[in-house]
Amino acid sequence: MDDLDGNAMGGLLQEIFGVEMTTAVETCGHCGTAALVAETAAYLRGPGAVMRCPTCTHVLMVVVRRQDMHCVDLQGMASLVPAGQAAPDRREYPVARPR
Repeated sequence: MDDLDGNAMGGLLQEIFGVEMTTAVETCGHCGTAALVAETAAYLRGPGAVMRCPTCTHVLMVVVRRQDMHCVDLQGMASLVPAGQAAPDRREYPVARPR
């Protein structure tokens, strides 16, 4: 299956989030790469739309339309920050470290 860039999901993401999202910065929850949504790999053929990390190809987002609503899975993202908004301060979210 051929991938497109994240711009291919721009209209869908704007419908879901209500703002322009191709210029948002996503951070991969697997490898930690921060990139613009437009730079991700998008796959639109199938039962849903899939967005993958441009570095490690980990699944970042899955969007499926069910009846009259969108079901959005963002488990692969550590963060998603729309353009013009400050990233959350990581100090507010301590990471559990093994003892």
